[in-house]
Amino acid sequence: MSRTARDRLQATLHGNAHGWADLFGWEITRDNGTPVFRQVYLQIRLAILSRRLRAGTKLPSTRALASELIVARTSVVAAYEQLLAEGYVSGRIGSGTYISSELPDATETLAGRPKKPAAPEKHSISPRAQQFAALAPTTTPGANLPFDAGRALVDVRTTQLWSKLSRRMLISIGPIHLGYSDPRGLIELRTAICDYLRTTRAVQCEPDQVIVTSGAQQATDIAIRVLLNRDDEAWVEDPSYSLTYQALVVSGARIHPVPVDAGGMNIRAGIRSAPKARVAFVTPSHQHPLGVVLSMARRLELLAWARENNSWIVEDDYDSEFRYSGRPLASLQGLDDSDRVIYVGTYSKALFPGLRMGYVVVPRALVGAFTGARFLMDRHPPSLSQVVLSEFMRQGHYASHIRRTRLVYREARDALVDQLKMKIGKDIIVESPDQGRHLIAYLRSGVSDTAIERTAHESSLTVRAISPLYRKAPPRSGLMLGFAGFSHGVIARGVSILAQIIRRR
Repeated sequence: MSRTARDRLQATLHGNAHGWADLFGWEITRDNGTPVFRQVYLQIRLAILSRRLRAGTKLPSTRALASELIVARTSVVAAYEQLLAEGYVSGRIGSGTYISSELPDATETLAGRPKKPAAPEKHSISPRAQQFAALAPTTTPGANLPFDAGRALVDVRTTQLWSKLSRRMLISIGPIHLGYSDPRGLIELRTAICDYLRTTRAVQCEPDQVIVTSGAQQATDIAIRVLLNRDDEAWVEDPSYSLTYQALVVSGARIHPVPVDAGGMNIRAGIRSAPKARVAFVTPSHQHPLGVVLSMARRLELLAWARENNSWIVEDDYDSEFRYSGRPLASLQGLDDSDRVIYVGTYSKALFPGLRMGYVVVPRALVGAFTGARFLMDRHPPSLSQVVLSEFMRQGHYASHIRRTRLVYREARDALVDQLKMKIGKDIIVESPDQGRHLIAYLRSGVSDTAIERTAHESSLTVRAISPLYRKAPPRSGLMLGFAGFSHGVIARGVSILAQIIRRR
C-alpha cells in the first residue's frame, strides 16, 4: 500500500491510527497461492498477537478496509468472520468490530516469530521419555545391505499373488472395512492362524484365543503391560533380543538376565536368581541372537517352574518356519498342560516386514485382558490386510511361499558358511545353523566386534555386534550375519569386504 493510501485510511480511523500505521506495511499478493481473505486474516491476527493492535482497538469497516487494500469486500468480511469465530475480535451491535480484551499475553511464538531456543534443562523430560529417546537411533529403517538380518525374500510368485488378492479385495470392499472391527482381529484370519499353528507347530489353540497384532513387538509389549506391574521380576535371556529387553526396561520391571549356553536358557540359573519371577521371556526354537535351541530337559524344567510358581512364559517363536534339517521343533506351548504359555508369532520374517502383522495365542484366562490392552493401544488391526492375508493362507499360497523360501534360504546359508570359511578361515568360528535366517560368526580373541560393526557400516555392510546384547553374562565377540534373500554373488562380495576389515584388526 502506498504512503498516501495509508494516510487516507489512518484519517478515517478516528484515533486508532497509532495501531493501524504499523499494520499496513504489507501488500496483498494474488499469485502466491494463498487466498486473499486468509492473507488479510493472517496479517490482522499477527498484529493482534504482537500487540501492535491493542485490546479495545476498533477495526475499520469492511468496506473501508477493502477499498484501501483494493480487494473484494467479501474477502475482508470472510477474514473478519474468521477472527470473530476464533475470539480475536468481538462485535458490538451498532458500533463496529473491536480487538478482544480477553486474549492472554502474547508470546513471540504465537505472533508467528521464531522463538530463541531455550537452553536444555537437565530434567526437562521424564526418565521414561529419556529411555524412549535413547531408542531413537535404532528406529532407522535398514537398507537391505549385506548382511542385514531383517531382510526377507519376497519372490515374483508371492508378489504377484499378493497383488492380485489385494486388488480383488479393494474392488469388492465391504462394510466391514469401513467401520470398527473386533480388537482381536477378523475371525477368518484367526481361524487360518489356528489351523496353521495346530498343523505345523503343535500349538493348542482355538480362534478365540488368537489376537492379531502389529508384529511380534506389539504382542510382546501387550504381554508386558498385562502380566507385569512395576517392580515385578522377569527373566530374560542373556544375551537377548534387544527390543524385548528395552521394552522391559521401560516398563519398570526388575529384570533378571538368565545366561544362555548350548542348551538354551539355563533354567536353574534363573531359579537361583529370581525363583518367584512373574514372567520368563524366551526364544526356545531359535534363541535370539545365538541361534541355539532350548533342550527338551530345560523345556520341561521351565514349564514345571511356571506351573509351581503360578508364573507365565512368553514364547517368541519368531522364525520357526525356517528349519533346514529334520522336522520343525514342537512349540513350548504345545507341551504346556497348565496354560502358562503365551505364544507369539510374526509374519514379518515369514512374509515381509512391511506387512506389520503378527499374533499372540493366550490362555483363556488372559483373553479378556489381552483384548482390552490391544483395544487400548490402537483399537483393532487394519481389516484389509487381514483379509488379504487370510485368503493368502486359505488358498495355500502361504505354505507354498514358505517351502520356496526355505530352499532359497538354505542355499544362501550354505553359501555364506562356505565363503566365511574360505575367505576368513581361522579368524572366525562359524557353524551352519539348522534354523533361522542368520548365523553367528565368533571372532578370535582380542578382536572387537563393535569396531568391526562400525567399520563394516562405513563399507556398506550391515553386521551386528553381539557383545552389546549381553547383560551380566561374560560377553563373546561375534557378528550376527543375515543371509535371507541375498544372492550368492552378493554374499561372496560382502564376505570379501568383511575379510579385509577383520584382517586389518
